[in-house]
Amino acid sequence: MQMPAIIVPALIGVAIVTAIVHRFAIPVPGLGIATPMLIPPIVAAACGYFLGSSGHHRDAVAFISGVIGTLIGADLLNLRNLRDLGAPVTSIGGAGTFDGIFLTGIVAVLLA
Repeated sequence: MQMPAIIVPALIGVAIVTAIVHRFAIPVPGLGIATPMLIPPIVAAACGYFLGSSGHHRDAVAFISGVIGTLIGADLLNLRNLRDLGAPVTSIGGAGTFDGIFLTGIVAVLLA
């Protein structure tokens, strides 16, 4: 498996997952940023299926785009909203985003 062949599809997948997850990320007062649990893995699996050229590439593209895209789309792009939520403690990758990342690692690779 050649790693340079995965870089471009993975970056495209990260951009797609980031945009869609950011669209569905919901700031919840007192909690943090929540994402619907199945959106990240389904979008990542679709990216892996359509952007990956073979079985191993599909798995890698799905995993990379799902995990990194979810972290960027849900957490990093919503950092400016965290002060307004009144949550006593905030963490990157926690709450609903953890579900999205955890499920992405499992479901996206299985579906791709």
